Amino acid sequence: MTAWLVTRGPARKALGLIFAAAAILLFLFNLRRAGERAGRSAERLDARERNDAIHRQMLDAAARRPADRDALADRLRDGRF
Repeated sequence: MTAWLVTRGPARKALGLIFAAAAILLFLFNLRRAGERAGRSAERLDARERNDAIHRQMLDAAARRPADRDALADRLRDGRF
Protein backbone atom coordinates (compact mmCIF):
# COMPACT_ATOMS: atom_id res chain seq x y z
CA MET A 1 0.00 0.00 0.00
CA THR A 2 2.84 2.46 0.79
CA ALA A 3 4.49 1.67 -2.54
CA TRP A 4 1.33 2.90 -4.21
CA LEU A 5 1.62 6.24 -2.35
CA VAL A 6 5.23 6.75 -3.37
CA THR A 7 4.46 6.22 -7.04
CA ARG A 8 1.93 9.06 -7.11
CA GLY A 9 2.99 12.48 -8.43
CA PRO A 10 2.96 14.72 -5.31
CA ALA A 11 4.49 12.05 -3.06
CA ARG A 12 7.18 11.29 -5.62
CA LYS A 13 7.97 14.98 -5.96
CA ALA A 14 8.18 15.43 -2.16
CA LEU A 15 10.40 12.36 -1.86
CA GLY A 16 12.68 13.73 -4.57
CA LEU A 17 12.96 17.05 -2.73
CA ILE A 18 13.74 15.24 0.54
CA PHE A 19 16.47 13.22 -1.15
CA ALA A 20 17.90 16.34 -2.78
CA ALA A 21 17.94 18.18 0.56
CA ALA A 22 19.60 15.20 2.23
CA ALA A 23 22.26 15.06 -0.49
CA ILE A 24 22.96 18.79 -0.08
CA LEU A 25 23.22 18.44 3.71
CA LEU A 26 25.61 15.50 3.40
CA PHE A 27 27.72 17.49 0.95
CA LEU A 28 27.87 20.46 3.34
CA PHE A 29 28.82 18.25 6.31
CA ASN A 30 31.55 16.62 4.23
CA LEU A 31 32.80 20.04 3.14
CA ARG A 32 32.94 21.18 6.78
CA ARG A 33 34.85 18.07 7.80
CA ALA A 34 37.32 18.58 4.95
CA GLY A 35 37.87 22.17 6.11
CA GLU A 36 38.57 21.01 9.66
CA ARG A 37 41.03 18.43 8.35
CA ALA A 38 42.80 21.10 6.28
CA GLY A 39 43.01 23.36 9.34
CA ARG A 40 44.60 20.61 11.42
CA SER A 41 47.08 19.90 8.63
CA ALA A 42 48.01 23.59 8.48
CA GLU A 43 48.56 23.65 12.26
CA ARG A 44 50.80 20.57 12.05
CA LEU A 45 52.77 22.17 9.23
CA ASP A 46 53.26 25.39 11.24
CA ALA A 47 54.43 23.40 14.26
CA ARG A 48 56.85 21.39 12.12
CA GLU A 49 58.26 24.57 10.54
CA ARG A 50 58.80 26.11 14.00
CA ASN A 51 60.53 22.96 15.22
CA ASP A 52 62.73 22.84 12.12
CA ALA A 53 63.72 26.49 12.58
CA ILE A 54 64.67 25.86 16.20
CA HIS A 55 66.61 22.77 15.18
CA ARG A 56 68.52 24.76 12.53
CA GLN A 57 69.38 27.42 15.15
CA MET A 58 70.70 24.71 17.46
CA LEU A 59 72.80 23.21 14.67
CA ASP A 60 74.20 26.65 13.76
CA ALA A 61 75.09 27.29 17.39
CA ALA A 62 76.77 23.89 17.63
CA ALA A 63 78.77 24.61 14.48
CA ARG A 64 80.10 27.86 15.98
CA ARG A 65 81.08 26.33 19.34
CA PRO A 66 84.73 26.29 20.40
CA ALA A 67 86.62 23.17 19.39
CA ASP A 68 88.27 22.63 22.79
CA ARG A 69 88.89 24.25 26.17
CA ASP A 70 91.77 26.36 24.89
CA ALA A 71 89.62 27.80 22.11
CA LEU A 72 86.91 28.53 24.67
CA ALA A 73 89.40 30.30 26.93
CA ASP A 74 90.66 32.36 23.98
CA ARG A 75 87.10 33.38 23.07
CA LEU A 76 86.36 34.37 26.65
CA ARG A 77 89.57 36.44 26.87
CA ASP A 78 88.79 38.21 23.61
CA GLY A 79 85.20 38.89 24.69
CA ARG A 80 83.68 37.12 21.68
CA PHE A 81 81.52 34.69 23.61
